[in-house]
Amino acid sequence: MPTAILTGQPVPGSSIESELRSLGFDVQHASGAADTETLLARVPATERVAVVDARFVGHPHALRLGLTDPRFPLAAVPGAVTARPDGRQALTRAMARENSAGGGTALAVDSLADRITVALDADGATVHRPELGSLVAAVPADPQARNEARQAVAAVDDEAVRLKSAVKARDGFVTTFAISPYSRYIARWCARRGLTPNQVTTASLLTALIAAGCAATGTRGGFVAAGVLLIASFVLDCTDGQLARYSLQYSTLGAWLDATFDRAKEYAYYAGLALGAARGGDDVWALALGAMVLQTCRHVVDFSFNEANHDAAANTSPTAALSDRLDSVGWTVWLRRMIVLPIGERWAMIAVLTAVTTPRITFYVLLIGCAFAATYTTAGRVLRSLTRKATRTDRAAKALADLADSGPLADAGAKGLARTARRLPGFAAPALALLGGLAVVGTAAFTDFGGPWPLLGAIVYVLTSALAVARPLKGALDWLVPPFFRAAEYGTVLALAAKADVNGALPAAFGLVAAVAYHHYDTVYRIRGDAGAPPQWLVRTAGGHEGRTLVITALAVLLTATQFKVALTVLAVAVALVVLVESIRFWVAAHKVGAPAVHDEGEPA
Repeated sequence: MPTAILTGQPVPGSSIESELRSLGFDVQHASGAADTETLLARVPATERVAVVDARFVGHPHALRLGLTDPRFPLAAVPGAVTARPDGRQALTRAMARENSAGGGTALAVDSLADRITVALDADGATVHRPELGSLVAAVPADPQARNEARQAVAAVDDEAVRLKSAVKARDGFVTTFAISPYSRYIARWCARRGLTPNQVTTASLLTALIAAGCAATGTRGGFVAAGVLLIASFVLDCTDGQLARYSLQYSTLGAWLDATFDRAKEYAYYAGLALGAARGGDDVWALALGAMVLQTCRHVVDFSFNEANHDAAANTSPTAALSDRLDSVGWTVWLRRMIVLPIGERWAMIAVLTAVTTPRITFYVLLIGCAFAATYTTAGRVLRSLTRKATRTDRAAKALADLADSGPLADAGAKGLARTARRLPGFAAPALALLGGLAVVGTAAFTDFGGPWPLLGAIVYVLTSALAVARPLKGALDWLVPPFFRAAEYGTVLALAAKADVNGALPAAFGLVAAVAYHHYDTVYRIRGDAGAPPQWLVRTAGGHEGRTLVITALAVLLTATQFKVALTVLAVAVALVVLVESIRFWVAAHKVGAPAVHDEGEPA
C-alpha cells in the first residue's frame, strides 16, 4: 500500500488526509524534516511514497495527477512530491540533503515537499509536473490566502475537468464528435464499478470477434448486426483509453493489449467479411488480404517516420511549417485528419458499408480510401524529409534497423557489402529496397505459378536487402526501407497465393501475413515502450523478411498449387506459434516486474 507522509501542523477543517486516503494512501504524520526522513526510511522500498504539506489546498484530481500516475518515477505538484520504487533513491537523497546540517535548498520555499522537489531538480533528477490547467494545487501561507485558494477550488468543477481530460487530446473527427461525448461517461461508469482498462479492452475484442462471426454468416441480417457490433467495439476501444486516463490506470500490459487487439479486431473482421462473401458465392479473399497488406504498410510508414525523426536535431522544414500554418485554420485540421482515414473514420465507413452494401464493395471502397490516405501521408512525409536539414541519431538508425526485420541472410550479406554500401549515394538504401521489392513482387504477379522467375526475383531481393541495410539508416529517406520490405514480403505472398488459383490458398496466405504482421507490430510496440527489439533468436528463427520471402518463392517453384496451399498453412501456424508465445511471455514478464507504464497519445491508428 502506498504511503503519504503528511508534514507540518494539521489545519482545522482540512480534508487533505481524507483525500489522500481516498486515493489509496496510508497516511502518516511528521512534525518536521527530521521526522519525515525517519518515516520515509521505514516505508518499504517496494512501495510508492509521497510527502505532502498538511496545508495543501487543491482539487482531488490535482493530487491524483501528481501522486498516482504510474508512468513516472518522480512527480510533483505544489505542496506534494512522490516517488515510485525506482525513484526512491533520488527522493531519499534529496530528503537527506534537505535535512542535513546547513541544508535547505531553497530557503524562500516554505513547504518541505516543495523544498524536496527543488532538491531533486538540483540533483538533476527528472520530476514530472502534470499540466493542471484550471485545477488548483497550492500551499497558502496565511488564512487569507487559504480562503482565496478554497474559493478558487470551489469555482472549478473537479469532476468536469477530470472527464474532459479523459479524452485524448488529438483524435479523429468521428471519435471526437460521435464517440467521445458519451464514451467518457461509460469510462466513468466503469471506474466507479472497479473495472480495469484491460477488461474493457478484452470486451472490445470479444465484441469485434462476434461482429466478424456475424459477417461470416453471409446474410443481410448478419451484415447489419456486424456493422452495429463493430461500432460498439470501437466505442469500447475508445472507452478503455479514457478509463485509463480517467483513473490513471496505465500499464505496460495494457498498452500492448490495446495496440495489438486493435489490429486483431480489424483484420479478423476482414476475414469475417471474406467468409461471408464466400457463402454468397463471391471470393474476395484477395481483396481482404490486400486491405490488410495496405493497412499494415501504412502503419509501418507511420512508425518508421516517427522513429527516424522524433529525436533528430534541427528537425524543421518548410513543409512542416506550412502544415503548422494550416493547423491554425480550424476547418483544415479536421479535413486533414479525416482524409488520412484514422481508425474512427475507417471503422465507421466499414460498418456502414457492411450493413448496406456487399463485402466486395466494402473492400473496394476501403482499398481506394486507404490508398489515397497512404499516398497523401507518405508524399507529405517525403517532402518533409527532403526539405528538412536534420541529423538523425544512432538510436533512430537502430530503431529503423530493428523495424527492417533483417534475418541471417541479409545480416551476412550486409557484413560483406559494408564497404560497397559506404560508396553509394544517400538515397541508395530506400532505392535498393524498392527495386528489390519490385523484382520479387513483379515476377510473382506477372509470371505463371511454378515458374523459376519469382525465385530469381527473391534472390535479387535478398541481395538488394542486404545492401540496403549494410550501412546505418540515417539518410533523409531511409525510413522508407522498412515499409518497402513489408510491402515486398506481403505482396509476394499475396501474388503467389492468387496465382496458385486453388481453393484455400488465399485464406492460408491471409493467415501467414497476419502472423508475420503481428511480429512486426510487436517489434514496433517494444521499441515504443523502450523495451528494445525482439531477441535475435526470434528474428533468426522466423527467418527475417528476406528469408521468408526466399522460402515462399522456393516452395512455389517446388510444389504443386495444392501442396503450396498446405505449405502456407503450415508456415502460418509455425510463425504464429513462435511469435505469439515469445510476445506473450515478454509482455507478461515485463508487467510482472513493474516495467515503466506506457500510454501512447500519438497519431490515431
